[in-house]
Amino acid sequence: MARILLVAATTGYQIRSFGDAAAKLGVELTLATDRCHVLEDPWGDSAIPVKFASPEAAAIEGSFDGIVAVGDRPAQSAAAIARRLGLRFHSPESVERARNKHAARCAFQAAGLPTPSFQRIPLDAAPHCRDFPCVLKPLGLSASRGVIRASNPAEFAAAFARIRKLLEEPDIARQLDDADRFIQVEAFIPGREFSIEGLMTNGNLHPLAVFDKPDPLDGPFFEETIYVTPSRESEETQAAILQAVRRGCAALGLSHGPIHAEVRVNENGVWPLEIAPRPIGGLCSQALRFAKDISLQELILRHALGENISGIAREPGASGVMMIPIPRAGVFQDAFGLDDALATPGIAGGVITAKQGQTLRPLPEGASYLGFLFSRAATPRQAENALRDAHAYLRFHIAPMLDVVR
Repeated sequence: MARILLVAATTGYQIRSFGDAAAKLGVELTLATDRCHVLEDPWGDSAIPVKFASPEAAAIEGSFDGIVAVGDRPAQSAAAIARRLGLRFHSPESVERARNKHAARCAFQAAGLPTPSFQRIPLDAAPHCRDFPCVLKPLGLSASRGVIRASNPAEFAAAFARIRKLLEEPDIARQLDDADRFIQVEAFIPGREFSIEGLMTNGNLHPLAVFDKPDPLDGPFFEETIYVTPSRESEETQAAILQAVRRGCAALGLSHGPIHAEVRVNENGVWPLEIAPRPIGGLCSQALRFAKDISLQELILRHALGENISGIAREPGASGVMMIPIPRAGVFQDAFGLDDALATPGIAGGVITAKQGQTLRPLPEGASYLGFLFSRAATPRQAENALRDAHAYLRFHIAPMLDVVR
């Protein structure tokens, strides 16, 4: 039986999906996680403890036929483990370069890709900026967390202070290294935004999907909501997007494994925002199905085992996912209208992932969604409309948080 090492946080949405895919393939899947003990063991084997903060120190022995990572920090550990065990994966240097927003910008600029003006400002420095609008980004967070647009000096000062306060929260501060003690400031890039999912084999990119993001992402915060594929852009524009992603992967040094890229397109070209050495996050992968009912997780496992996946195409038709946004801060109590939402024509599934009593924080401080809706239709427009129609049925009871009096 083939063995694959899955490096992931135990709380990740995709863990169960990889377990199901492994069972379907008859593959033994071993979890390596940053928890010191295992609270849940979905495959019947104890997980291997790994410290994501010190990926080079991961003491993993044994024989594996492939390695997969879910998440940005797990990808760092996977790269270090893969190098030590002689497994094919992105190099540790390329993963670190991709994770660090400043290093990635430098790499894109050196490769001649469209790049906004940018600078790093230490967290303890006096914030300053002369060119507006701009976007402030913490270097060590992902999924638009802590990303804020500022249009004038007052907004800039407020955004800088807000991000600094976020980075000082204990659960975040203990994960950051010295390179993360900065806030990156970039010129705002106008345009339409897209997401690209792909698999790299020995430095060659095999694109799996180009997602449109039909909702404008102009700030002040950048909460993603709807992804729809296939893209409605022209073949010329999609070819330009994929060419920019290929150049970006080469600039970062990424070579083998999943990639998830974000780009913006305007009259001046395709601007890479980031290219992460991991698959799409959360439950969003359920928006992708391939020939013979193959899931994204199964495709990734097949690729990790060395199978040629270039002949496996995405299923016909269009599909989409809505990451249900958090409308306001508070304590989640209940959700209503899900049955009506799931009965909406074109809706293929949905789930409310928020738990009763869970504290909710919208962006830029938050890092989660209320749940997910999935659509399948004949055209991208129908897939998008189904998600919007279904979302209109949903109502949420979110209680206000009480101030603590000392």
